[in-house]
Amino acid sequence: MEKITAAITAVGGYVPEYVLTNEELETIVDTTDEWITTRTGIKERRILKGEFGTSHMGIKAVQNLMSKHDLDPADVELLICATTTPDMQFPATANIIAAECGFTNAFSYDISAACSGFLYALTTAAQFIESGKHKKVIVVGGDKMSSIIDYEDRTTCIIFGDGAGAVLLEPSTDGTGIQDSILKSDGNGWVHLHQKAGGSRRPATIETVSNKEHYVYQEGQTVFKFAVTNMADVCEKIMVKNNLRSNDIAWLVPHQANLRIISATADRMQLPPEKVMINIQKFGNTTSGTLPLCLWEWEKQLKKGDNIILAAFGGGFTWGAVYIKWAYNS
Repeated sequence: MEKITAAITAVGGYVPEYVLTNEELETIVDTTDEWITTRTGIKERRILKGEFGTSHMGIKAVQNLMSKHDLDPADVELLICATTTPDMQFPATANIIAAECGFTNAFSYDISAACSGFLYALTTAAQFIESGKHKKVIVVGGDKMSSIIDYEDRTTCIIFGDGAGAVLLEPSTDGTGIQDSILKSDGNGWVHLHQKAGGSRRPATIETVSNKEHYVYQEGQTVFKFAVTNMADVCEKIMVKNNLRSNDIAWLVPHQANLRIISATADRMQLPPEKVMINIQKFGNTTSGTLPLCLWEWEKQLKKGDNIILAAFGGGFTWGAVYIKWAYNS
């Protein structure tokens, strides 16, 4: 019996039109373009204006995917959305995306794993393909981070942006597709990166809103140290596990959290800059959206058989790496 793998066969993406530059942030908080660029590598980020949620961007990303692929909406059997900023507590943002995209025969649900969400969703979706249960599964990664950012906090407002990407998974028997994954988590890390209120532990009150406890809380230096170590470690481990050397890797697709973290990971893998997908300078950290947005931007440069490693680190703490053999030429 031929081995079935889950292959990415189409990619879509969407970022909002509004561009929030470092120069504009200089008028809002005590910061400078030089300070932001030096510490993060970010020059600008996209912001979703108006009464729209993450589903709006997810729908646009899926529609973009479908415009490039001969896909009958009735054939989609499952949609998983990775997001930290759902439209609402319930229903799942994935339900809204699926309904708006006409996926009448699909079930759908959300996965929440902060910046590692897309990797978690991708590996979960792959199981439905590899088992033979389903043949067409869509994974969306997206976040409207501007909805939970305090734009008076210069340590967080400079980092995050809004955006979403989507991939279609289908069965493959030609050796391409998802080859391996290593996913990790350490719940002890929650104290360093979280949203203080808004969940069942501390529901919204006048006090929590007044105290700005519905925004991202991050201990930057601690998170940075964990991210640098763990993202690089997991990439090295997946290379060793699969007998891959730096020359075998066509692309590293790193979570776009901080340029220094990306560089440290690439250095550990002995990869030159031209093999690393980087768009943090124009999109910032879109959390669950960073990895699929990179694939969306670089899609035309990817070749069938390319060895690609996706890596991420996020709140939770969560982190991981996925090894893929690219399945098609654009």
